[in-house]
Amino acid sequence: MPNGKVQLPDKLYFKIGEVAAIVGVAPYVLRYWESEFSVVKPNKTRSQHRLYRRKDVEALLHIKRLLHDERFTIEGARKRLRVLQRAEQVQSAPSSPDRSYRRILTEVRKEIAALRKMLS
Repeated sequence: MPNGKVQLPDKLYFKIGEVAAIVGVAPYVLRYWESEFSVVKPNKTRSQHRLYRRKDVEALLHIKRLLHDERFTIEGARKRLRVLQRAEQVQSAPSSPDRSYRRILTEVRKEIAALRKMLS
């Protein structure tokens, strides 16, 4: 594990036992964290077995780091994850809505000016 990073197998879904081994906690801990952190939402099969996606496993690894290594409380870890999610959303947004609207309005104005010119 260089730099503390865990290499996840190249799979779409992981069973709870696999995730427990990867994260290094018991399955009941994963189920508890699932109830406490809204970022972890595994799919369930018809027989109600949990299937975790890669992003769920990454979130669980992050939760473990916050709780075990950085010694956050559950509530503190929840708040930290919310702040990080907001920051990611802001960074991933292509542009602010105001800029998009302004660009569209500028294009519309140009088209109207061109139509006026053609009509006069």
